[in-house]
Amino acid sequence: MTTDPRIAPPLLGGERETLRAFLDYQRATLAMKCEGLDDAQLRERPMAPSTLSLLGLVRHMAEVERAWFRRVFEDGEAPMVWSDKADFQAAYDASRSTRAEAFSAWEAEVETSRRIEREAASLDLEGHQPRWGEDVSLRMVMVHVLLEYGRHNGHADFLREGIDGTVGA
Repeated sequence: MTTDPRIAPPLLGGERETLRAFLDYQRATLAMKCEGLDDAQLRERPMAPSTLSLLGLVRHMAEVERAWFRRVFEDGEAPMVWSDKADFQAAYDASRSTRAEAFSAWEAEVETSRRIEREAASLDLEGHQPRWGEDVSLRMVMVHVLLEYGRHNGHADFLREGIDGTVGA
């Protein structure tokens, strides 16, 4: 990781601009943690017996993006990316996955999420969360997904350090 491609969130932005910027910052952080690694390194599970890998995190976040944006605001019946049973753990099995496959799915889901957010009239847009059986706001979804990235990017820090010693933002 030589350069930091992330764009810092605004210090004085409005609510929507700030949420959008922080979410994109966290998305960029996950991509940055994977930068410069080959498929085998991305599949490495340096903390046995855990099955967690950087590639598994990318796959999992594709599921998170789909579950919280597409399934809530567009199609509650949309299949998950890696599991036909909404099993979020299935995404972590990246043993046969490649960077191209995982990143392609993740990037497509991120673009769908961004489109849904951009097209929404306000953060008060309501959608139905199929797993919870409850209605939720776009604001709540953005905060929830932001927290998911924050949590998993912490895992990505440790995974990357275990692979090649790289530490930092």
